Amino acid sequence: MDETPLPDAEALALAASVLDAARSGNANLVADCLHRGLPPDLANDKGDTLLMLAAYHGHADLVRLLARHGANSGLANDRGQAPLAGAAFKGYMDVVVALLDAGAPIDQVGPDGRTALMIAASFDRGDIVRLLCARGANSALRDSTGATAADLARAMAAGGALKALTRA
Repeated sequence: MDETPLPDAEALALAASVLDAARSGNANLVADCLHRGLPPDLANDKGDTLLMLAAYHGHADLVRLLARHGANSGLANDRGQAPLAGAAFKGYMDVVVALLDAGAPIDQVGPDGRTALMIAASFDRGDIVRLLCARGANSALRDSTGATAADLARAMAAGGALKALTRA
Protein backbone atom coordinates (compact mmCIF):
# COMPACT_ATOMS: atom_id res chain seq x y z
CA MET A 1 0.00 0.00 0.00
CA ASP A 2 1.31 3.44 -0.95
CA GLU A 3 2.02 5.59 2.12
CA THR A 4 2.56 8.83 0.16
CA PRO A 5 0.41 11.56 1.67
CA LEU A 6 -2.10 13.25 -0.60
CA PRO A 7 -1.58 16.95 -1.29
CA ASP A 8 -3.66 19.25 0.82
CA ALA A 9 -6.26 21.64 -0.58
CA GLU A 10 -3.88 24.60 -0.38
CA ALA A 11 -1.20 22.80 -2.40
CA LEU A 12 -3.76 21.77 -5.02
CA ALA A 13 -5.04 25.34 -5.27
CA LEU A 14 -1.49 26.64 -5.72
CA ALA A 15 -0.80 24.08 -8.44
CA ALA A 16 -4.02 25.05 -10.23
CA SER A 17 -3.14 28.74 -10.06
CA VAL A 18 0.36 28.15 -11.45
CA LEU A 19 -1.03 26.03 -14.29
CA ASP A 20 -3.51 28.84 -15.05
CA ALA A 21 -0.62 31.31 -14.95
CA ALA A 22 1.25 29.28 -17.56
CA ARG A 23 -1.86 29.20 -19.75
CA SER A 24 -2.38 32.97 -19.45
CA GLY A 25 1.31 33.89 -19.71
CA ASN A 26 1.82 35.20 -16.18
CA ALA A 27 5.59 34.77 -16.17
CA ASN A 28 6.03 36.63 -12.87
CA LEU A 29 3.93 34.16 -10.89
CA VAL A 30 5.50 31.15 -12.59
CA ALA A 31 9.01 32.53 -12.05
CA ASP A 32 8.31 33.20 -8.38
CA CYS A 33 7.07 29.65 -7.87
CA LEU A 34 10.02 28.16 -9.76
CA HIS A 35 12.43 30.14 -7.57
CA ARG A 36 10.65 28.71 -4.53
CA GLY A 37 11.23 25.16 -5.75
CA LEU A 38 8.18 24.35 -7.88
CA PRO A 39 9.05 21.49 -10.25
CA PRO A 40 9.36 22.92 -13.79
CA ASP A 41 7.53 19.91 -15.23
CA LEU A 42 4.42 20.34 -13.08
CA ALA A 43 1.45 18.97 -15.06
CA ASN A 44 -2.31 19.01 -14.83
CA ASP A 45 -4.58 15.96 -14.78
CA LYS A 46 -4.26 15.65 -18.58
CA GLY A 47 -0.49 15.62 -18.53
CA ASP A 48 -0.18 19.17 -19.85
CA THR A 49 2.98 20.60 -18.31
CA LEU A 50 3.60 24.26 -17.59
CA LEU A 51 5.72 24.36 -20.74
CA MET A 52 3.02 22.68 -22.86
CA LEU A 53 0.42 25.20 -21.65
CA ALA A 54 2.74 28.14 -22.26
CA ALA A 55 3.66 26.86 -25.74
CA TYR A 56 0.11 26.06 -26.80
CA HIS A 57 -1.09 29.50 -25.73
CA GLY A 58 1.73 31.40 -27.44
CA HIS A 59 3.91 32.57 -24.56
CA ALA A 60 7.47 32.36 -25.93
CA ASP A 61 9.06 34.27 -23.04
CA LEU A 62 7.49 31.87 -20.56
CA VAL A 63 8.68 28.90 -22.62
CA ARG A 64 12.23 30.29 -22.42
CA LEU A 65 11.89 30.87 -18.66
CA LEU A 66 10.68 27.32 -18.08
CA ALA A 67 13.48 25.93 -20.26
CA ARG A 68 16.07 27.86 -18.23
CA HIS A 69 14.64 26.18 -15.13
CA GLY A 70 15.03 22.73 -16.64
CA ALA A 71 11.57 22.03 -18.06
CA ASN A 72 11.58 19.08 -20.46
CA SER A 73 10.76 20.56 -23.87
CA GLY A 74 9.87 17.14 -25.29
CA LEU A 75 7.50 15.97 -22.57
CA ALA A 76 4.24 14.95 -24.23
CA ASN A 77 0.84 15.09 -22.55
CA ASP A 78 -1.40 12.10 -21.89
CA ARG A 79 -2.65 12.20 -25.50
CA GLY A 80 0.92 12.02 -26.80
CA GLN A 81 0.97 15.64 -27.96
CA ALA A 82 4.29 17.46 -27.69
CA PRO A 83 4.83 21.20 -27.11
CA LEU A 84 6.55 21.69 -30.49
CA ALA A 85 3.64 20.10 -32.34
CA GLY A 86 1.18 22.29 -30.40
CA ALA A 87 3.08 25.45 -31.26
CA ALA A 88 3.31 24.41 -34.92
CA PHE A 89 -0.43 23.72 -34.99
CA LYS A 90 -1.23 27.13 -33.50
CA GLY A 91 1.27 28.91 -35.78
CA TYR A 92 3.39 30.48 -33.03
CA MET A 93 6.73 31.00 -34.76
CA ASP A 94 8.37 32.62 -31.72
CA VAL A 95 7.34 29.67 -29.54
CA VAL A 96 8.64 27.17 -32.11
CA VAL A 97 11.99 28.99 -32.08
CA ALA A 98 12.07 29.03 -28.26
CA LEU A 99 11.30 25.31 -28.09
CA LEU A 100 13.92 24.40 -30.68
CA ASP A 101 16.47 26.57 -28.86
CA ALA A 102 15.54 24.68 -25.68
CA GLY A 103 16.31 21.36 -27.36
CA ALA A 104 12.80 20.16 -28.23
CA PRO A 105 13.07 16.97 -30.31
CA ILE A 106 12.38 18.19 -33.84
CA ASP A 107 11.08 14.89 -35.22
CA GLN A 108 9.10 13.77 -32.16
CA VAL A 109 5.98 11.93 -33.25
CA GLY A 110 2.51 12.01 -31.78
CA PRO A 111 0.14 9.06 -31.50
CA ASP A 112 -0.76 9.40 -35.19
CA GLY A 113 2.91 9.35 -36.16
CA ARG A 114 2.88 13.03 -37.12
CA THR A 115 5.76 15.36 -36.46
CA ALA A 116 5.64 19.12 -35.94
CA LEU A 117 6.70 19.50 -39.59
CA MET A 118 3.73 17.41 -40.74
CA ILE A 119 1.37 19.44 -38.59
CA ALA A 120 2.80 22.75 -39.82
CA ALA A 121 2.48 21.52 -43.41
CA SER A 122 -1.12 20.41 -42.86
CA PHE A 123 -2.12 23.84 -41.60
CA ASP A 124 -0.16 25.76 -44.25
CA ARG A 125 2.34 27.26 -41.84
CA GLY A 126 4.97 27.88 -44.52
CA ASP A 127 7.22 30.00 -42.30
CA ILE A 128 7.30 27.28 -39.64
CA VAL A 129 7.86 24.60 -42.29
CA ARG A 130 10.88 26.56 -43.57
CA LEU A 131 12.26 26.97 -40.05
CA LEU A 132 11.80 23.31 -39.13
CA CYS A 133 13.46 22.19 -42.36
CA ALA A 134 16.34 24.62 -41.79
CA ARG A 135 16.78 23.22 -38.29
CA GLY A 136 16.97 19.64 -39.59
CA ALA A 137 13.42 18.25 -39.59
CA ASN A 138 13.16 15.10 -41.67
CA SER A 139 10.62 15.75 -44.43
CA ALA A 140 10.79 12.12 -45.58
CA LEU A 141 9.22 10.74 -42.39
CA ARG A 142 5.77 9.17 -42.76
CA ASP A 143 2.83 9.23 -40.36
CA SER A 144 0.76 6.21 -39.37
CA THR A 145 -1.11 6.38 -42.69
CA GLY A 146 2.11 6.51 -44.70
CA ALA A 147 1.83 10.22 -45.56
CA THR A 148 4.78 12.60 -45.62
CA ALA A 149 4.60 16.30 -44.78
CA ALA A 150 4.31 17.06 -48.51
CA ASP A 151 1.47 14.55 -48.89
CA LEU A 152 -0.39 16.20 -46.03
CA ALA A 153 0.18 19.67 -47.47
CA ARG A 154 -1.18 18.50 -50.85
CA ALA A 155 -4.22 16.89 -49.23
CA MET A 156 -5.03 20.12 -47.37
CA ALA A 157 -4.33 22.37 -50.37
CA ALA A 158 -1.64 24.04 -48.27
CA GLY A 159 0.24 25.71 -51.13
CA GLY A 160 2.54 27.84 -49.00
CA ALA A 161 3.70 24.86 -46.97
CA LEU A 162 4.13 22.70 -50.07
CA LYS A 163 6.21 25.43 -51.70
CA ALA A 164 8.36 25.69 -48.56
CA LEU A 165 8.84 21.91 -48.52
CA THR A 166 9.90 21.74 -52.16
CA ARG A 167 12.42 24.57 -51.63
CA ALA A 168 13.86 22.86 -48.54
